[in-house]
Formats: sequence, C-alpha cells, structure tokens
Amino acid sequence: MVAARRGFEAVLPLASMTRLRDSLMDTEGDVRVAIEFDRDALQVSYVELRIEAELPLECQRSLQRFLYPVRLVQRLGLIRDEADEAGLPEDYESLLLPEDGVLRPAELVEDELILAIPVVPAAPGTEAMERDWPATADEEAASNPFAALAALKPSKD
Repeated sequence: MVAARRGFEAVLPLASMTRLRDSLMDTEGDVRVAIEFDRDALQVSYVELRIEAELPLECQRSLQRFLYPVRLVQRLGLIRDEADEAGLPEDYESLLLPEDGVLRPAELVEDELILAIPVVPAAPGTEAMERDWPATADEEAASNPFAALAALKPSKD
C-alpha cells in the first residue's frame, strides 16, 4: 500500500465498532474516514487517518445525550520493530506492524475514536448549570471526604 501510495475513503457505522460501543450512549451514526498510505521526504512509511464523526455521549452534568464532534488527522509511522520508534519524526505516532504485515484500518479508526472520547463528557453550554445552580456549603462539605476529620481535629486554643 505504501509503495503504491494508496488511499481509501469509507463510511463506517458506529454499530460495527464493538470496543467503542460501551463508551457511547447509543450506536446511531457513522464515521467518515479517509486513509492514505505514503512515504515522507525522509522515506518514512506512514498511514494518515482523517476521521470525522459525531459520537453520541452522555453528558455527565445533565445526564442527557449529546453529539460530541470528532475531527482529527493522525499520522502513524509504520514500524516493524519497537526499536524503530526512535527514528520516527516528532509529530508521528508509532504503529507496530503485525508479523503478517496486515493492517486492519477499521481497528485503527476505532482506536483513535476511543482515544478521542473525553474522560468526563460534558455537553457544550452545561457550564451554565454550575454557575446558575452552584453547590451549597452542605453539598461541598458532603463531597469532601476529609470534612469529618477536620471536625475531629483539636483546636489550637
């Protein structure tokens, strides 16, 4: 693929991504992908992924479904041995080729989407919830596991 400078475009259903499913609220929607194989000026073999998707996530502030936009371009330097990673340009991520040399592009796309999901998904605009309904002092104290210890601490009087 690299020698032929091949490229592909595809639309993959979210439902086909079994490892990603557990992180999503549902599997409605598609992922648009463009994949290009080539060599750079330093003759480093790479695959470049261009991914566009809207992932249905659950907002951790409102507990409502929202679409999280993902637009990314990732260049993966193709290596056959872990020691080759040091020779990759700085802006490349390494991709260790399997012994049989067969890449599974759908798995690469799924890996990148898994990495793109925020640790705590929050829908845009929900910041106003915290501003308009701030936590009370009692709620703040209840959320602090050390608050009870502070009450047990002897005073310095």
